[in-house]
Amino acid sequence: MKILAVSDEESKYYYEHYSAGKLDEFDLIIGCGDLRKDYLEFLATMAKCHVMYVRGNHDDLLNDDPPGGCECIDGRLVEYKGIRILGLGGSQRYKEGLNMYTEADMKRRYYRLLPRIRRAGGIDILVTHSPARGVNDLDDDVHRGYETFNEIIRRYEPQYMVHGHIHKSYAMRVPQATPLGTTTVMNACDYCTFEIETD
Repeated sequence: MKILAVSDEESKYYYEHYSAGKLDEFDLIIGCGDLRKDYLEFLATMAKCHVMYVRGNHDDLLNDDPPGGCECIDGRLVEYKGIRILGLGGSQRYKEGLNMYTEADMKRRYYRLLPRIRRAGGIDILVTHSPARGVNDLDDDVHRGYETFNEIIRRYEPQYMVHGHIHKSYAMRVPQATPLGTTTVMNACDYCTFEIETD
């Protein structure tokens, strides 16, 4: 399965410079937050595959007005063509916002999903907006990652974690792919692509 992941910045390659058929190679599109509603709807319209997403810290409007043709997986575990995908959007709480969570909040969101994760036998892809603590994150309150995500990775060893929130312009040489144990952590700001085996 070939996956396109997008986050934070509308990709010029897949939007402004779009040409017919450019999205045909993908089996799934994943949005990792802070993307305009019309952009997600454009991808859902032009692609021949499913589009799913989590919300970012700037996505309060999407809570009540979600993009058409897309599936919100925020706070859910879904199975898509045999791939188990866990979605946990939002960022560290640095002000009031519908999609901002303290570390304790995020841990509670994860723990509520534990029975579903156990029944599914684990997860294959962890989809978040924020990064894991110590992996591609920054030290300020806004861009600090979650230790909860490290716990999930240690416990379930998903093949991939894909996140946004850390723009490539924020720091020198922000990597797009980072190994964390047996998991590959992908920064989807703008876009990234990866493949995963299906049954």
